[in-house]
Amino acid sequence: QVQLVESGGGLVQAGGSLRLSCAASGSVFSISVMGWYRQAPGKQRELVAAVTSRGSTNYADSVKGRFTISRDNAKSTVALQMNSLKPEDTGVYYCNVAAGGVPYWGQGTQVTVSS
Repeated sequence: QVQLVESGGGLVQAGGSLRLSCAASGSVFSISVMGWYRQAPGKQRELVAAVTSRGSTNYADSVKGRFTISRDNAKSTVALQMNSLKPEDTGVYYCNVAAGGVPYWGQGTQVTVSS
């Protein structure tokens, strides 16, 4: 099993920046993909960004050019640098990893962007 601990998040004005971090522990050797999802009030959870163990990245169209995902395989961590934040980026952000074909989720961290 894999345990995920998230940090970061908070309240920021539109145009500001935040950085989310997620540290994995447990069976980290089996982790393939690491990423971030978000869920806005009344909406479905959606993929924000993901990175494979080889460094290939995938971003939601809505965050391309503003968010950057990075991964440290040696430390089993994944980070999401969020710049030029918009009110529509508000939501609960969840760290997600796939390990041995099983998805694991963090507890979620709130990001609120005020206009």
